[in-house]
Amino acid sequence: MFSRKRSFTLGAYGGRADEVEHCISDILDSPAQDSQTALTPAVHKTVDLFEMIEKMQGSRLDEQRCSLPAPLKREEEYIPYPSIHEVLRKGWPYPLIILPQFGGYWIEGNCHSLPSSTSALPDLPSPCSGKVKLECDPTAKLYRKHFLGKEHQNFYSNDTTLGYLILSVKYEQTERQDNLYLLLRTRTGTKHDLIPISCLNEFPNAVQMAKLLCEDVNVDRFFPVLYPKASQLIVAFDEHVISNNFKFGVIYQKAGQTTEEEVFSNTEESLGFLEFLDFLGDRIQLQDFRGFRGGLDVTRGQTGTESVYTNFRGKEIMFHVSTKLPFTEGDAQQLQRKRHIGNDIVAIVFQDENTPFVPDMIASNFLHAYVVVQLAHGAMGETLYKVSVTARDDVPFFGPPLPNPAIFKKGPVFREFLLAKLINAEYSSYRAEKFAKLEERTRSALLESLFEELQLRSRSMMGLASGDDDKMENGGGGFFENFKRVIRGRSQSLDTMGIAMKKQQQPATPPSRPATAGLALNQSVAEGTKAIAASFALPGRSPSRTRGSRFHGRRSSAIGIENIQEEKRNLSKGSV
Repeated sequence: MFSRKRSFTLGAYGGRADEVEHCISDILDSPAQDSQTALTPAVHKTVDLFEMIEKMQGSRLDEQRCSLPAPLKREEEYIPYPSIHEVLRKGWPYPLIILPQFGGYWIEGNCHSLPSSTSALPDLPSPCSGKVKLECDPTAKLYRKHFLGKEHQNFYSNDTTLGYLILSVKYEQTERQDNLYLLLRTRTGTKHDLIPISCLNEFPNAVQMAKLLCEDVNVDRFFPVLYPKASQLIVAFDEHVISNNFKFGVIYQKAGQTTEEEVFSNTEESLGFLEFLDFLGDRIQLQDFRGFRGGLDVTRGQTGTESVYTNFRGKEIMFHVSTKLPFTEGDAQQLQRKRHIGNDIVAIVFQDENTPFVPDMIASNFLHAYVVVQLAHGAMGETLYKVSVTARDDVPFFGPPLPNPAIFKKGPVFREFLLAKLINAEYSSYRAEKFAKLEERTRSALLESLFEELQLRSRSMMGLASGDDDKMENGGGGFFENFKRVIRGRSQSLDTMGIAMKKQQQPATPPSRPATAGLALNQSVAEGTKAIAASFALPGRSPSRTRGSRFHGRRSSAIGIENIQEEKRNLSKGSV
């Protein structure tokens, strides 16, 4: 009978390899009739072996296991907040703001207990004292403050990972110490630092300076900016995030109104609401209004006849008042009103009486923060305002903080506090996820435009032609390839224009010439016009001067003088 031997080693798994090999060899070499009796003990031993291997592997897997986070709860598994209808059923008093049933917002200012005397209300710091500040990007004015009008250098480069880079360097002395003030702009933000030169082993080059601010910079070199007006372009880029124009919604909510349709359908204004509007700003007629209009129509009256406007610390503010925007009969949603207030980022909700407001009452992708103001009266009949603030979860907290209790006396101090709160709410909302992505795309596009402008102007100052492109490489092949194509296209346009001009200077065609010649000449003139228009796409060069004839005008003048002198000689000879 045919038989063969096989051997394998299981020592790596901790088993007895010799014993297993011996058992299997006996099974293969034994006669067929004895195979059943010989197989039984071997199978048991093999089963035991594999059980032992499985246990050892299982213990190793247990050591590598990690505790997984709890699965995210679905919306139906959350314990919802009380709905606005449940809050109303509980009876008075109501909070100014209640959270949506499934959250998504934060609230500031929950205590509104009226003191026995208004003199017990906290005195707010005056904004004029500098304690109440307007929030903005802290890096936006660094270049204007520390670089503009002072000796400094600007550089540009293109990183394959970080994208376009603009570096500003200034040497300055402070407290008998030499420092380097560095400012690096990337598509994600601006980094800056004041670095003492004494801390450096040697004076760094531009690449090393950039790496001092951002270790991820990976370029071979930076190129100097040679354009004399570069500072104006750079300061415009840095300050594009600073806005001096704001528009805020003002929603009038009557007692018991709990839906968007109800608050946008209000047409009558109470005396308390009119008093609050006069407190906010000036009533202006929209027709031919010359200030910031906030998207309102000032020529045809399609957005109402009047609005509320004010100027606060050099910033123009237009309020979109719900009751002053056009009311449309039969339109439950009042789209004429919602198209303006729904596109604002921050809105005021004014309440005559104690009634709750829910942030998701108004469906909008833009509204991220609300300042709820409720009218109240003190013991002596003076006008007071209760204030609460709510914003979406991804909106960072913004100042100035509300006092405790959040009740204010009507006056200029509260007005400046309220306007500063509104402006800071908008600035803070820009840092929410939705607006942050939009701002990054905007910044990236503006930075690319600034890079291209600085590079083109600097190359023009150096007199570099398209044939010198290969000498200017900094690792940004994509941009330079596009730049080469633009330059080549412009050169072809200029050549076409030159041919057209030459054809225009040729003598008039004789009558016997075919009629198609006039058509060809008109086409050449048309091509020349297109070439001139195309040449204006790249500033810095004359559209009517070809690149190869830098002194074409001078040569033409010289040729004209020679022709005149030759004619004079011929005339003198003829007279003789």
